[in-house]
Amino acid sequence: MDKETEYGAAEGMSCRKRGRGIGMKKILLVGKFNSVVTEMNKYLSQFFHVQLCSENAGVLEGMMKIVNPDLVLISLIGAYDIDTSIFFMLSDQYAQLPVLTIGTKEESGKFFQYYEESQFENLVRPVENTTIMDAICRRFGLKREEVEKEAAAKQQATGDKKRILVVDDNGTTLRTMKAMLEEYYEVAIAISGAQAMTSIGKKRPDLILLDYEMPVCDGRMTLEMIRADEEMKDIPVIFLTAINDRANIEAVLKLKPAGYFLKPAIKDKLLAEIEKALQPVSS
Repeated sequence: MDKETEYGAAEGMSCRKRGRGIGMKKILLVGKFNSVVTEMNKYLSQFFHVQLCSENAGVLEGMMKIVNPDLVLISLIGAYDIDTSIFFMLSDQYAQLPVLTIGTKEESGKFFQYYEESQFENLVRPVENTTIMDAICRRFGLKREEVEKEAAAKQQATGDKKRILVVDDNGTTLRTMKAMLEEYYEVAIAISGAQAMTSIGKKRPDLILLDYEMPVCDGRMTLEMIRADEEMKDIPVIFLTAINDRANIEAVLKLKPAGYFLKPAIKDKLLAEIEKALQPVSS
Protein backbone atom coordinates (compact mmCIF):
# COMPACT_ATOMS: atom_id res chain seq x y z
CA MET A 1 0.00 0.00 0.00
CA ASP A 2 1.52 3.37 -0.99
CA LYS A 3 1.55 6.36 1.37
CA GLU A 4 -1.33 8.13 -0.38
CA THR A 5 -3.58 5.06 -0.17
CA GLU A 6 -2.52 4.33 3.39
CA TYR A 7 -3.31 7.92 4.42
CA GLY A 8 -6.72 7.76 2.74
CA ALA A 9 -7.57 4.46 4.42
CA ALA A 10 -6.52 5.77 7.83
CA GLU A 11 -8.47 8.98 7.33
CA GLY A 12 -11.57 7.02 6.33
CA MET A 13 -11.30 4.78 9.40
CA SER A 14 -10.84 7.85 11.62
CA CYS A 15 -13.97 9.47 10.19
CA ARG A 16 -16.00 6.30 10.69
CA LYS A 17 -14.87 6.09 14.31
CA ARG A 18 -15.75 9.72 14.97
CA GLY A 19 -19.02 9.52 13.08
CA ARG A 20 -19.79 12.22 10.54
CA GLY A 21 -22.63 14.67 10.88
CA ILE A 22 -25.18 14.69 8.07
CA GLY A 23 -23.71 17.77 6.46
CA MET A 24 -20.21 16.33 6.56
CA LYS A 25 -20.99 13.48 4.17
CA LYS A 26 -18.76 13.73 1.10
CA ILE A 27 -19.89 12.95 -2.44
CA LEU A 28 -17.62 12.64 -5.45
CA LEU A 29 -19.64 13.67 -8.51
CA VAL A 30 -18.13 12.09 -11.62
CA GLY A 31 -18.98 12.84 -15.24
CA LYS A 32 -18.70 15.24 -18.12
CA PHE A 33 -19.06 18.82 -16.94
CA ASN A 34 -22.35 19.64 -18.68
CA SER A 35 -25.50 21.46 -17.60
CA VAL A 36 -26.95 18.33 -15.94
CA VAL A 37 -23.88 17.79 -13.74
CA THR A 38 -23.70 21.51 -12.95
CA GLU A 39 -27.32 21.54 -11.79
CA MET A 40 -26.84 18.39 -9.69
CA ASN A 41 -23.76 19.91 -8.08
CA LYS A 42 -25.59 23.13 -7.27
CA TYR A 43 -28.53 21.27 -5.70
CA LEU A 44 -26.60 18.63 -3.73
CA SER A 45 -24.04 21.14 -2.43
CA GLN A 46 -26.79 22.56 -0.24
CA PHE A 47 -26.73 19.35 1.80
CA PHE A 48 -23.37 17.62 1.34
CA HIS A 49 -19.73 18.33 0.53
CA VAL A 50 -19.67 17.72 -3.23
CA GLN A 51 -16.45 17.49 -5.23
CA LEU A 52 -16.54 17.40 -9.02
CA CYS A 53 -14.34 14.96 -10.92
CA SER A 54 -13.93 14.18 -14.61
CA GLU A 55 -14.70 10.68 -15.89
CA ASN A 56 -11.01 10.06 -16.65
CA ALA A 57 -9.97 6.88 -14.82
CA GLY A 58 -6.57 8.20 -13.76
CA VAL A 59 -8.02 11.44 -12.39
CA LEU A 60 -10.74 9.53 -10.54
CA GLU A 61 -8.21 7.20 -8.93
CA GLY A 62 -6.28 10.18 -7.61
CA MET A 63 -9.38 12.03 -6.42
CA MET A 64 -10.64 8.95 -4.55
CA LYS A 65 -7.51 9.05 -2.40
CA ILE A 66 -7.68 12.81 -1.87
CA VAL A 67 -11.41 13.25 -1.21
CA ASN A 68 -12.11 9.91 0.56
CA PRO A 69 -15.82 10.17 -0.35
CA ASP A 70 -18.75 8.52 1.41
CA LEU A 71 -20.54 7.98 -1.91
CA VAL A 72 -19.69 8.21 -5.61
CA LEU A 73 -22.29 9.63 -8.00
CA ILE A 74 -21.61 9.04 -11.71
CA SER A 75 -23.38 10.78 -14.58
CA LEU A 76 -23.46 8.41 -17.56
CA ILE A 77 -24.36 11.08 -20.12
CA GLY A 78 -22.01 10.31 -22.99
CA ALA A 79 -21.32 6.83 -21.58
CA TYR A 80 -20.10 5.63 -24.96
CA ASP A 81 -16.60 6.89 -24.07
CA ILE A 82 -16.57 6.44 -20.29
CA ASP A 83 -13.78 4.03 -19.34
CA THR A 84 -15.22 0.79 -17.93
CA SER A 85 -12.13 0.50 -15.72
CA ILE A 86 -13.78 3.12 -13.48
CA PHE A 87 -16.40 0.55 -12.48
CA PHE A 88 -13.84 -2.20 -12.05
CA MET A 89 -11.68 0.02 -9.81
CA LEU A 90 -14.64 0.99 -7.61
CA SER A 91 -15.78 -2.63 -7.35
CA ASP A 92 -12.30 -3.99 -6.68
CA GLN A 93 -10.77 -1.34 -4.40
CA TYR A 94 -13.82 0.32 -2.81
CA ALA A 95 -16.32 -2.52 -2.50
CA GLN A 96 -17.96 -1.06 0.63
CA LEU A 97 -18.51 2.37 -0.95
CA PRO A 98 -22.02 3.01 -2.37
CA VAL A 99 -22.07 4.04 -6.03
CA LEU A 100 -25.06 5.68 -7.75
CA THR A 101 -25.17 6.13 -11.50
CA ILE A 102 -27.57 8.26 -13.52
CA GLY A 103 -28.29 7.37 -17.12
CA THR A 104 -30.80 6.06 -19.60
CA LYS A 105 -31.25 2.31 -20.02
CA GLU A 106 -29.03 2.49 -23.09
CA GLU A 107 -26.28 4.43 -21.29
CA SER A 108 -26.28 2.16 -18.25
CA GLY A 109 -26.52 -1.03 -20.33
CA LYS A 110 -22.77 -0.94 -20.93
CA PHE A 111 -22.21 -1.57 -17.23
CA PHE A 112 -25.12 -3.95 -16.53
CA GLN A 113 -22.91 -6.63 -14.93
CA TYR A 114 -21.96 -4.27 -12.12
CA TYR A 115 -25.57 -3.54 -11.14
CA GLU A 116 -25.89 -7.13 -9.95
CA GLU A 117 -23.76 -6.05 -6.98
CA SER A 118 -25.49 -4.21 -4.12
CA GLN A 119 -22.74 -1.59 -4.24
CA PHE A 120 -24.08 -0.17 -7.53
CA GLU A 121 -27.48 1.33 -8.27
CA ASN A 122 -28.70 3.10 -11.41
CA LEU A 123 -31.29 5.86 -11.54
CA VAL A 124 -32.93 6.00 -14.97
CA ARG A 125 -32.99 9.48 -16.40
CA PRO A 126 -34.67 11.82 -16.88
CA VAL A 127 -34.72 12.04 -13.10
CA GLU A 128 -35.47 14.89 -10.72
CA ASN A 129 -32.82 16.14 -8.30
CA THR A 130 -35.19 15.34 -5.43
CA THR A 131 -35.25 11.69 -6.55
CA ILE A 132 -31.44 11.65 -6.59
CA MET A 133 -31.49 13.16 -3.11
CA ASP A 134 -33.86 10.44 -1.89
CA ALA A 135 -31.59 7.72 -3.29
CA ILE A 136 -28.50 9.24 -1.64
CA CYS A 137 -30.25 9.52 1.71
CA ARG A 138 -31.39 5.92 1.42
CA ARG A 139 -27.83 4.72 0.78
CA PHE A 140 -26.63 6.75 3.78
CA GLY A 141 -29.43 5.45 5.99
CA LEU A 142 -30.70 9.00 6.55
CA LYS A 143 -34.07 10.67 6.32
CA ARG A 144 -34.30 13.41 3.70
CA GLU A 145 -36.27 15.67 6.06
CA GLU A 146 -33.49 15.47 8.66
CA VAL A 147 -30.83 16.30 6.07
CA GLU A 148 -32.76 19.30 4.81
CA LYS A 149 -33.44 20.51 8.35
CA GLU A 150 -29.77 20.30 9.36
CA ALA A 151 -28.65 22.06 6.16
CA ALA A 152 -31.13 24.90 6.75
CA ALA A 153 -29.99 25.32 10.36
CA LYS A 154 -26.33 25.30 9.34
CA GLN A 155 -26.89 27.90 6.63
CA GLN A 156 -28.78 30.13 9.03
CA ALA A 157 -26.02 29.84 11.63
CA THR A 158 -23.04 30.37 9.37
CA GLY A 159 -24.38 32.38 6.45
CA ASP A 160 -23.01 31.95 2.94
CA LYS A 161 -19.35 31.01 2.97
CA LYS A 162 -16.88 32.32 0.43
CA ARG A 163 -15.64 29.67 -2.00
CA ILE A 164 -11.91 28.91 -2.17
CA LEU A 165 -10.38 26.78 -4.94
CA VAL A 166 -7.09 25.10 -3.99
CA VAL A 167 -5.00 23.93 -6.94
CA ASP A 168 -2.01 21.66 -6.32
CA ASP A 169 -0.71 18.43 -7.87
CA ASN A 170 0.23 17.06 -4.44
CA GLY A 171 -2.55 15.11 -2.73
CA THR A 172 -1.15 15.58 0.77
CA THR A 173 -1.03 19.37 0.28
CA LEU A 174 -4.63 19.41 -0.96
CA ARG A 175 -5.87 17.46 2.06
CA THR A 176 -3.91 19.66 4.46
CA MET A 177 -5.14 22.91 2.91
CA LYS A 178 -8.74 21.68 2.79
CA ALA A 179 -8.66 20.67 6.47
CA MET A 180 -7.10 24.02 7.32
CA LEU A 181 -9.74 26.11 5.53
CA GLU A 182 -13.05 24.25 5.48
CA GLU A 183 -14.16 25.54 8.89
CA TYR A 184 -14.21 29.05 7.43
CA TYR A 185 -14.79 28.63 3.69
CA GLU A 186 -16.39 26.38 1.13
CA VAL A 187 -13.34 24.59 -0.25
CA ALA A 188 -12.99 23.00 -3.67
CA ILE A 189 -9.84 21.27 -4.91
CA ALA A 190 -8.19 20.61 -8.26
CA ILE A 191 -5.10 18.51 -9.01
CA SER A 192 -4.04 20.31 -12.18
CA GLY A 193 -4.35 23.61 -14.03
CA ALA A 194 -6.69 22.02 -16.56
CA GLN A 195 -9.01 20.68 -13.87
CA ALA A 196 -8.91 24.08 -12.16
CA MET A 197 -10.13 25.82 -15.32
CA THR A 198 -13.01 23.37 -15.63
CA SER A 199 -13.94 23.84 -11.97
CA ILE A 200 -13.83 27.64 -12.25
CA GLY A 201 -16.04 27.55 -15.32
CA LYS A 202 -18.70 25.51 -13.56
CA LYS A 203 -18.73 27.25 -10.17
CA ARG A 204 -16.84 30.50 -9.81
CA PRO A 205 -14.66 30.69 -6.69
CA ASP A 206 -14.14 33.88 -4.72
CA LEU A 207 -10.40 33.22 -4.46
CA ILE A 208 -7.85 30.74 -5.83
CA LEU A 209 -4.84 29.28 -4.01
CA LEU A 210 -2.58 28.19 -6.87
CA ASP A 211 0.56 26.06 -6.75
CA TYR A 212 3.29 27.77 -8.75
CA GLU A 213 5.31 24.61 -9.44
CA MET A 214 3.04 22.12 -11.22
CA PRO A 215 3.94 19.81 -14.12
CA VAL A 216 2.64 20.38 -17.67
CA CYS A 217 0.43 23.40 -16.91
CA ASP A 218 2.20 25.30 -14.12
CA GLY A 219 0.90 28.16 -11.99
CA ARG A 220 2.03 30.86 -14.39
CA MET A 221 0.27 29.26 -17.35
CA THR A 222 -2.87 28.66 -15.29
CA LEU A 223 -2.94 32.28 -14.14
CA GLU A 224 -2.55 33.46 -17.74
CA MET A 225 -5.56 31.35 -18.77
CA ILE A 226 -7.60 32.77 -15.90
CA ARG A 227 -6.75 36.34 -16.79
CA ALA A 228 -7.48 35.75 -20.46
CA ASP A 229 -11.10 34.89 -19.64
CA GLU A 230 -13.35 37.92 -19.19
CA GLU A 231 -15.50 36.21 -16.54
CA MET A 232 -12.55 34.88 -14.52
CA LYS A 233 -9.93 37.60 -14.78
CA ASP A 234 -10.92 39.43 -11.59
CA ILE A 235 -10.74 36.39 -9.29
CA PRO A 236 -7.91 37.04 -6.79
CA VAL A 237 -5.12 34.45 -6.99
CA ILE A 238 -2.64 33.70 -4.23
CA PHE A 239 0.37 31.67 -5.30
CA LEU A 240 1.74 28.81 -3.23
CA THR A 241 5.41 28.04 -3.77
CA ALA A 242 7.84 25.63 -2.13
CA ILE A 243 10.95 27.37 -3.50
CA ASN A 244 12.29 30.13 -1.28
CA ASP A 245 14.91 31.94 -3.30
CA ARG A 246 15.07 35.49 -4.62
CA ALA A 247 14.85 34.63 -8.32
CA ASN A 248 11.76 32.45 -7.84
CA ILE A 249 9.98 34.99 -5.65
CA GLU A 250 10.73 37.79 -8.13
CA ALA A 251 9.31 35.65 -10.94
CA VAL A 252 6.15 35.08 -8.90
CA LEU A 253 5.74 38.76 -8.01
CA LYS A 254 6.14 39.86 -11.65
CA LEU A 255 2.82 38.15 -12.34
CA LYS A 256 1.17 40.51 -9.80
CA PRO A 257 -0.88 37.94 -7.86
CA ALA A 258 -3.09 38.94 -4.94
CA GLY A 259 -0.39 37.40 -2.74
CA TYR A 260 2.04 34.52 -2.42
CA PHE A 261 2.80 32.03 0.33
CA LEU A 262 5.68 29.69 1.00
CA LYS A 263 4.73 26.05 1.59
CA PRO A 264 3.95 24.60 4.03
CA ALA A 265 1.55 27.42 4.85
CA ILE A 266 1.00 28.59 8.42
CA LYS A 267 -2.74 28.57 9.12
CA ASP A 268 -3.16 31.91 10.90
CA LYS A 269 -1.02 33.79 8.40
CA LEU A 270 -2.73 32.15 5.43
CA LEU A 271 -6.20 32.98 6.77
CA ALA A 272 -5.13 36.60 7.27
CA GLU A 273 -3.80 36.76 3.71
CA ILE A 274 -7.01 35.29 2.31
CA GLU A 275 -9.16 37.75 4.27
CA LYS A 276 -7.03 40.60 2.98
CA ALA A 277 -7.35 39.42 -0.63
CA LEU A 278 -11.11 39.01 -0.29
CA GLN A 279 -11.65 42.58 0.90
CA PRO A 280 -13.54 44.65 -1.70
CA VAL A 281 -11.39 47.13 -3.55
CA SER A 282 -12.31 50.68 -2.50
CA SER A 283 -13.09 53.06 -5.32
